[in-house]
Amino acid sequence: MAACTRGSRTRGSPVVCPVSCPVVFMAVQQQVVSVTTHTSHSSGTWTTGICDCCSDMGTCCCALWCFPCLQCQTVSQFGWCFCMPLLDCCMIVSCCLRSKMRERYGIHGSCCDDCCSLCFCYPCAWCQMSREIKIRAHASTSTVVTQQIRA
Repeated sequence: MAACTRGSRTRGSPVVCPVSCPVVFMAVQQQVVSVTTHTSHSSGTWTTGICDCCSDMGTCCCALWCFPCLQCQTVSQFGWCFCMPLLDCCMIVSCCLRSKMRERYGIHGSCCDDCCSLCFCYPCAWCQMSREIKIRAHASTSTVVTQQIRA
């Protein structure tokens, strides 16, 4: 006779059944299929040009009406302290930000390129950096993972 847990328990021990209970085991097999879609912008160039202000009118308008707000928002979205642009004496913070942005996103260029872009078109360079952060942030959050379980 086999011990079975059917019926009442006495003092925490199972009751012995007079009949043997058949034990049935079922094998369950699961197959998980994962599909990951990820878009990447690692072409080595900026995703928008320095004069592509019309590609993002919100950024352009923000720069036109409240340029310091655009700068603080851009720096904050990049992960730096939002008040860094307020300390931007002689474009040092701007050059450092542009250089770190190129480094993080794998964009080709040099410190000289960054300084020239900022010297000749300071607001356009900031708009380009803002657009780059928005595009890269959107691309990193558009990862789709699909799982199908087949039994």
